Amino acid sequence: MQNKYLTIYQDIVDEIKDAKYKPDSKLPSENALCEQYCTSRETVRKALNLLSQNGYIQKVRGKGSIVLGLSKLDFPISGVVSFKELAQKMGDKPRTIVHQLHLDKPNDTLINHPSLTQQDRIWEVVRSREINGEKIILDKDYLLQKHVPSLTEEICADSIYEYLEKDLRLQISFAKKEIVVESVTEEDQCYLDVDGHDQVVVVRSFVYLEDTSLIQYTESRHRTDKFRFVDFARRHQP
Repeated sequence: MQNKYLTIYQDIVDEIKDAKYKPDSKLPSENALCEQYCTSRETVRKALNLLSQNGYIQKVRGKGSIVLGLSKLDFPISGVVSFKELAQKMGDKPRTIVHQLHLDKPNDTLINHPSLTQQDRIWEVVRSREINGEKIILDKDYLLQKHVPSLTEEICADSIYEYLEKDLRLQISFAKKEIVVESVTEEDQCYLDVDGHDQVVVVRSFVYLEDTSLIQYTESRHRTDKFRFVDFARRHQP
């Protein structure tokens, strides 16, 4: 006999797929589900946790269990792709809001990188990425001025990678990435529509040119309910 929490889980999945519960709507409260299924709160919580793990709902503090859309933006872990390319591939119209653009010394993360010195200057760019009216990514980019002599807000609002590759004729080759989940910061609350979410997925990348010289360090902070991080892996035969 199937465990009760799996029955509750499958019932709610079917109702989400049948559009009984639409994206951004709330599921019944834990108490209501306990009464509906004549079961304990622990059993209901197991079902809700499984729904959350599989991307059907997002638990939001003070709001309850919010139903997610079944389609998320696929973010390729192993690729080096711009936000503009990602959004256009999904058929969505992106909007980038430039909050900061200035030259500065290397920050604490970059100062110890072997390819940088105290004399290097870094373009610091802070941008919010918006899709369908929601700010869902906060990008903090640091680009070496010796590779990028000039940079404007117009370029940053469109596509920096397009400018680097088409105008400056630079060839971006590879990136080293770290992906972690962190608590929402005051900066996230300022520049993102966090809407009660208390965590973000953070992708930190060191980006290199074809000659292996560092050109960019970036920290991208993503709202957890809007992205699915994907990769393709092949096992090599021994």
